[in-house]
Amino acid sequence: MSGELRIVHADEALAVVDKPAGMVVHPAPSHRGPTLVDELGDLLGGGADPERPGIVHRLDKGTSGLLVVARTDEAHAALQAAVQRRDVERVYLALTRGRLASRTGTIDAPVGRASRQRHRMAVSGAASRQARTHFTVLELLSAETYLEAKLETGRTHQIRAHFAAIGHPLAGDVTYGGERKYGLERQFLHAHRLAFDHPSDGERLSFASELPADLEAALRAARAA
Repeated sequence: MSGELRIVHADEALAVVDKPAGMVVHPAPSHRGPTLVDELGDLLGGGADPERPGIVHRLDKGTSGLLVVARTDEAHAALQAAVQRRDVERVYLALTRGRLASRTGTIDAPVGRASRQRHRMAVSGAASRQARTHFTVLELLSAETYLEAKLETGRTHQIRAHFAAIGHPLAGDVTYGGERKYGLERQFLHAHRLAFDHPSDGERLSFASELPADLEAALRAARAA
């Protein structure tokens, strides 16, 4: 696991945490070992599923960065409703293969389970649901593009599947056709910014997390290539 779990903010209703790469958010049949739910323990609360108390949204095991968790039933319901209304801002930093032709754009394509590789998601896969990702190029490198990706929807593996579908898989993301290079041992994807209205008083909260050391090193290597 890369780094340690950090609690960025905590109050009576919710907490914002910075998850390291390599940590699974909640228990699953395919995973053994500690999870974010285990690590946070009594800090979490709310929701009907005892396996994932307080979990509002999730990050893939190999994705680092910010997520908000609930501490009460009321906060859990309010935050889930905010996610469904698309009132929660989630912005990621990513490094993709190749140079994108447009400085900004939107990938609007439904995402569902890949038919032959059930661990993958795919555009127009089984039981597809609407998915929309907005992007802004931060830097064009010799062989990659460093960018911000903003979720309008939040499907499983959405950013990874979307960029793979347009021929620009994430660096290090071997599941979706990316290459293991620049010392990467996981996909170059980091949940960088998170903003939402507090469910108790409506105050807008905003948080940022800088690139962890492994991704910062990979970015330096990509710039030097």
